[in-house]
Amino acid sequence: MGAKAKKSLKKKMIKKVVAKRAVSRPMDEPSNFLPLEGGSAGRQLQGEKPVKNVATVLYIGRIPHGFYEDQMEGFFKQFGEIKHLRIVRNKKTGKSKHYGFIEFEDPEVAKVVADEIHGYLLFEHRLQLHLIPPERVPPKLWKGIGRWYKPFDWKEFARKKHNKDRTVEEHEKMVEGILKRNEERQKRIAAAGIEYECPDFVGMVPKAKKIKFDDEDED
Repeated sequence: MGAKAKKSLKKKMIKKVVAKRAVSRPMDEPSNFLPLEGGSAGRQLQGEKPVKNVATVLYIGRIPHGFYEDQMEGFFKQFGEIKHLRIVRNKKTGKSKHYGFIEFEDPEVAKVVADEIHGYLLFEHRLQLHLIPPERVPPKLWKGIGRWYKPFDWKEFARKKHNKDRTVEEHEKMVEGILKRNEERQKRIAAAGIEYECPDFVGMVPKAKKIKFDDEDED
């Protein structure tokens, strides 16, 4: 069979299939497929309303060091009015956790920022921006953002705890713990074959014991 014969046979088969479908489905019956977008058949269905964008809060991820509240506000205010801004920080150290949130006054501005700045390279970090629907915004997201964050000073806490005034019982308990740890340390030193005794603990209290080595002469 030549090429022309194959082409003619293919056309006849297509015509038969189309004719069969036309008989099986009436012309006034609606088709069971969705129209393509952009064409005349892609118009919105009757009664369907377009979804209006009302999200104004953005999640910002992969925030680099040095890009803090002041720098972030200076960068994003060129797009529109900023209502709230927050970088999530560690409660103990006060350091940035590399993500935060920003809220704009205009939803259209928030959408433009999410579309255009997502993936923006900043200090070798690609910013990740996503719109957050209003129903998913936590009610306490912006609580306390106007206050200056002061991390807890653990060094000062440990210094005060170490230097506090102690009673006689507390002092004796502290010395007992020091001597107990020193005795364990002296055993490890003796097991290593080293003859050493810390002079700071010799004669500290009557409970202090001297480690006796195996090679010492017995009295």
